Amino acid sequence: MSGMSDREKAFENKFAHDQELRFKAEARRNKLIGLWAAGLLGKADADAYAKEVVASDFEEAGDEDVLRKLRADLSAGGVSITDEELRTKMSEFLAQAVDQIQNA
Repeated sequence: MSGMSDREKAFENKFAHDQELRFKAEARRNKLIGLWAAGLLGKADADAYAKEVVASDFEEAGDEDVLRKLRADLSAGGVSITDEELRTKMSEFLAQAVDQIQNA
């Protein structure tokens, strides 16, 4: 039975590790897209805005809270962008974030 217990523990450890990497990748993606959006909006303090975007992800599960913040801020700033374009950018930045984490 100890073999089964060891496999179970290994699976749980892998799951926890994968979840931690996912959290880090999504947080980094949010920072990257925040920096990108700050550039479009002409924000003087891009890092501060990126932190706002990262913080917005804690409002609800999923990406909708980040998407909603970006859409509202970009629209208010006169930047015309569709939800599809934002989702594409989020996917691109997620891939970049994963690369950065794996190569760190």
